[in-house]
Amino acid sequence: MADNIARVFAAAIAADPARPLLTWYDDATGERTELSGATLANWVAKTANLLVDELARSPGDPAGVLLPPHWQTAAVLLGCWSAGLTVRDEPGAVDVLFAAADRVAEVDAWPAGDRYALALAPFAAPLREVPAGFADYVVEVRTQGDHFTPSTQGGPADADLLAEADARATALGISPGARLLVDAAVHPDPRDWLLAPLLRRATIVLTGNADRSRLATRADTERTTQTLT
Repeated sequence: MADNIARVFAAAIAADPARPLLTWYDDATGERTELSGATLANWVAKTANLLVDELARSPGDPAGVLLPPHWQTAAVLLGCWSAGLTVRDEPGAVDVLFAAADRVAEVDAWPAGDRYALALAPFAAPLREVPAGFADYVVEVRTQGDHFTPSTQGGPADADLLAEADARATALGISPGARLLVDAAVHPDPRDWLLAPLLRRATIVLTGNADRSRLATRADTERTTQTLT
């Protein structure tokens, strides 16, 4: 059983880093963003460098991630896991917090030394106004290094997360190498929309605010082989 999320991610993109790995649609805004494995790996490395080099975070340090399914959420989560951090599911004190702009009001339940807000805007646009007490993730992460070498041991929660994701991949019937169309509202847990596909070396077409009348056409356009809706 895999016990290191960074290695699972690396293995998922190793055969063809230029292949589209994660394609994001937002039917509310009309956005479509496609990331190859190499492009997502660059965002992941920058996030991990932000955590380790800028913030001096160490394996096992707790992080809070108040973000919906989104391609930037994938970068944040994989960056945290590459740095060996433990991403907490329940409110509580954390060393670093990443929050969508519309969730910064929840900050009192997540005391954190460092806080980053995300606009989750098309083209990775920065926030128009940065909330008090937060830095803009997009602005800060762009200045970080493009390469990061994860710990060979992984984070303390990696093995459990991957075991749970593997069970979900089996329950959802994700085939090795599949191209998945995923309704983010139906599968908001990153074990479903991110880790389970990576374990099966599948590629992901993730749709937020899904217009269900468009899903059949999207499946044809994106040549998906399985649908999780």
